[in-house]
Amino acid sequence: MTNAQIAAVLSKLGDLLEIQGANPFRVRAYRNAARTVEAETTPLERFAEEGRELTELSGIGKDMAQSIQELNETGKLSMLEEMFEIVPRTLLDLVHLPGVGPKKTKKLWEELGVTSVDELEKAANAGRVAELDGFGAKSQEKILTGIAEWRQHQERMPLGDADHQVEPLVAYLSELPQVERLEVAGSYRRRRETVGDIDLLAIATEPEPVMERFLAYPEVERVDMSGTTRGSVVLGSGLQVDLRIVPPESYGAALVYFTGSKEHNIKLRQRALQKGLRVSEYGVFESDPSEEKSAEEKADPKAGKRVAGATEEEVYKALDLDWVPPELREDRGEVDAAASHSLPRLIELGDLKGDLQMHSTWSDGKNSVEEMLEGCAARGYEYFALTDHSQSLAMTGGLDEKRLREQWKEIDEVAARHPEIRFLKSQEVDILADGTLDTDDEALKGLDIVLVSVHSRFELPEKEQTERILKAVCHPLVNILAHPTGRILGRRKPYPFDVDKVLRACKDHNVAVELNAHPERLDLKDTHLIRARELGIPVVISTDAHGVKELGLIRYGIEQARRAWLQPKHVLNTRPVDEVLKMLAK
Repeated sequence: MTNAQIAAVLSKLGDLLEIQGANPFRVRAYRNAARTVEAETTPLERFAEEGRELTELSGIGKDMAQSIQELNETGKLSMLEEMFEIVPRTLLDLVHLPGVGPKKTKKLWEELGVTSVDELEKAANAGRVAELDGFGAKSQEKILTGIAEWRQHQERMPLGDADHQVEPLVAYLSELPQVERLEVAGSYRRRRETVGDIDLLAIATEPEPVMERFLAYPEVERVDMSGTTRGSVVLGSGLQVDLRIVPPESYGAALVYFTGSKEHNIKLRQRALQKGLRVSEYGVFESDPSEEKSAEEKADPKAGKRVAGATEEEVYKALDLDWVPPELREDRGEVDAAASHSLPRLIELGDLKGDLQMHSTWSDGKNSVEEMLEGCAARGYEYFALTDHSQSLAMTGGLDEKRLREQWKEIDEVAARHPEIRFLKSQEVDILADGTLDTDDEALKGLDIVLVSVHSRFELPEKEQTERILKAVCHPLVNILAHPTGRILGRRKPYPFDVDKVLRACKDHNVAVELNAHPERLDLKDTHLIRARELGIPVVISTDAHGVKELGLIRYGIEQARRAWLQPKHVLNTRPVDEVLKMLAK
């Protein structure tokens, strides 16, 4: 099993134990272990091969190590199966609904007999949830809204979760010597924030063993179709995966076709028709217009002389187009830009010179100040900003002004030991309900960069929420608006506010906007980033890392930025530190 799959099982077990009312320390042990395993870069199954003990990892004791070993050897955990005999497995769907969580799930189960989302929806519509202690009418309404959102997201999976499913499968298939080429197409390749299903395209010297291995993948729960060159399966996570084995001469055309988007492909077909060509998943074809053809011949996607198809580049070239990066294939003007040779040089990971949001053990991070610095230096950054939470987020151990100044002393000491990287003092300051900031101005003046963000009162009406954020970005000491819409993919929708009005205020008051790279957020979304680019607002790509191992999540921010046509010049932290500070100065 992959680390992500093991972590998911441990996390489920933690939720089930809390629903059952187990000792809180035991519950926390499983959740901590899940976080440790998910963040570990070495596959746990290799530990034994390398002579390492699982207990070397933080939070992994002897019993936990035995559970992980059982998962690696059998793909199952007997303790989890035993728990499912006591606690209905469908209760796990309730845990992640807004306004529910494990404790309230336990109450709903014990007092109303609710065991599934459908049953909870029925009870809420009947007003029974509001009657429970600790719930009320507002909570009931929030639950119903959350259920509606949950149903919407059941058909699509957040990109980060899809990566955990797809990357091990691709590695598993690539081990076969018969596989000459294997790529993932669809919205996954375009790096959309959520994906529906997965299309794998392969070139293979022998299709049969490749298809056999695909169908035998341990995570396959159901086989929907099995053929010589095409198979379709559903994984245990619910993700549908199709594998197509394509002839080499058609591979490029198939990759264009199955990558999409549908609208992009329509534009390509229209351009082909204008040039007397036809584009299909089999290639680019031309035919003699003087020849009369039957309806059957006209419908044949492979009829005519093939002029391109082996590579994507030759498909686009046949249409007098430059190759279009997959992230741009959304019919937003990319075909016209490819025709006029004016496609932008999109931002790449190597363009970034620093990361401007992360947390340490001073608030809710897992690593110390110095460890976060070392992690950034190891990535080759020239600078970074530490942005621990402000005081109103008590659950995160947020810093008041006194603790903030104490942190500065440690920062100065650590920075003095590490001249290889510039350490910027910062804080993620809460925007309170009335738009005021959670840290006083005197303390803010001591910071190199001031980030502000919303972490509470998401339910405020649109007008009030807009005024709240506007007041904050108009503050003379504010530099960056972090994760502006507050969304968490699949779990929390953006809070209502006038995005365009806030973006215009950011432009007027010289406030940059953050693209939060965490795959659960990807906030701002691509269309909002496009608007920020149009307005000339600098974008900051940050990880919001809560540990050294999360610094690698920056790649999701780069992919999202590319979907918005962002070039290095549009992203503030591609610039040297002095230029960054100069551009943010009021």
